[in-house]
Amino acid sequence: MPRKETASTSTQSSVLKSTGTAPVQPPLTSLRGVSDWREAALWLRTRGIEDIECITPDLAGVPRGKMMPSSKFTSNTSLALPSALYRHTISGEYPDETASFRYEPRDSDLKLVPDLSTISVVPWETDPTAQVICDVVGTSGERVPYTPRAVLKNVVELYRDRGWRPVVAPEIEFYLVAKNDDPDYPLHPPKGRSGRAILGGQGYSIAGINEFDELIDDIYHFSEKQGLEIDTLIHEEGPAQLEINLRHGDPVELADQVFMFKRTIREAALKHGIYATFMAKPMQGQAGSAMHIHQSVVDIETGRNIFSDEDGSPSKEFFQFIGGMQHYVPRALVMMAPYVNSYRRLTPDMAAPVNNAWGYDNRTTAFRVPVSDAAARRVENRLPSSDANPYLALAASLGCGLLGIMKGIEPEPPTEHTANEGTIDLPRGLLEAVSELEGEPALAEVFGEEFIGLYAGVKRGEFETFMQVISPWEREFLLLNV
Repeated sequence: MPRKETASTSTQSSVLKSTGTAPVQPPLTSLRGVSDWREAALWLRTRGIEDIECITPDLAGVPRGKMMPSSKFTSNTSLALPSALYRHTISGEYPDETASFRYEPRDSDLKLVPDLSTISVVPWETDPTAQVICDVVGTSGERVPYTPRAVLKNVVELYRDRGWRPVVAPEIEFYLVAKNDDPDYPLHPPKGRSGRAILGGQGYSIAGINEFDELIDDIYHFSEKQGLEIDTLIHEEGPAQLEINLRHGDPVELADQVFMFKRTIREAALKHGIYATFMAKPMQGQAGSAMHIHQSVVDIETGRNIFSDEDGSPSKEFFQFIGGMQHYVPRALVMMAPYVNSYRRLTPDMAAPVNNAWGYDNRTTAFRVPVSDAAARRVENRLPSSDANPYLALAASLGCGLLGIMKGIEPEPPTEHTANEGTIDLPRGLLEAVSELEGEPALAEVFGEEFIGLYAGVKRGEFETFMQVISPWEREFLLLNV
């Protein structure tokens, strides 16, 4: 029976251990989240909020929704969006129906249910404005299983059914690029405060970060106003490529934060006359952008990290989680690498794994086990790209690990040397990845057949749209030579 949707509660779990549900601040002082509608009305009134944006992620992770006056928001107004919202491609086309990809015959409404634990201000707006992330339900209040937030919640509940709580910590890379209104021209890094465009090879460079001090100050300021916590910020290898690390916690809460951080970073960049892009591979010859995911699992009752036994040694669940990732992540890769461009990042010699190997503190493997004590034992998935919908990427990564535990899958031996030499153990392109997703029955146990059919149909539609575009490479090498 479909689950009824309710507002989620924030949790501040730890990669080390569970700390339970975070205390909700009083509505007058809380930067993010309230407990009920009475507190929501008070929260909005004390801040003089005039408008509120009710948003939800579509399959691409793009915010969709409606804006309304705050007085209407608190008056039990029903919000609705058409079901076709989850059946169009990133470019707005609607693919043809297939046996597994179908449109709702009446294109009937889906309801938005605000999750009041996510309410916050919109700090870049000039008029007092708030935002709230919404769940999507059917007309009778039932969860719509193919929506991204529901897919992730279902995976988290599979863990909860076993008395466990998954804990994640995402790391999101992105590029700052000069404004470019013509897609036929390549992207270039912007000029920093020195007046010169920053070059590559600036990994962990403080000077590289200082080039964009004012922009970074705005990212921190905007984040603080929304109650979003940044753990660290570094400069990565690419020119004007940055990485933000988020604090560990509940998967739905962290997906919400990535969803909001992407919007925040883009808005901060636009304020300074440049773009921020989360494309997996925005510039030829430069490193791609990843969304690495650190994962552990805690026992709800005891707070113990189930990846470690009482004596501190790795548990069987730890190895089976890795075994599940090795076996199933290549088959679910399209949920972590969702576009044609994503597979340009997953190429040899470009600082991204092209394997399904695992190892201890080995960054050339897809699944890295960082150095830690027993309580902090975790697995880092280095395959997802930053263009992925965070809800779906987290669901895919956690779901594959859980399948490994459910089915008792043992991993291959850990890799002690460079894992990126030799054959590529992953799908090489979007269509191959879609076929892998459709062809693995076990993934339907975790994500649902309806979601897989819908998602695969949209991805095939995006590929067909891409195939209509003639690239500069084709004009360069085929025009006069064939």
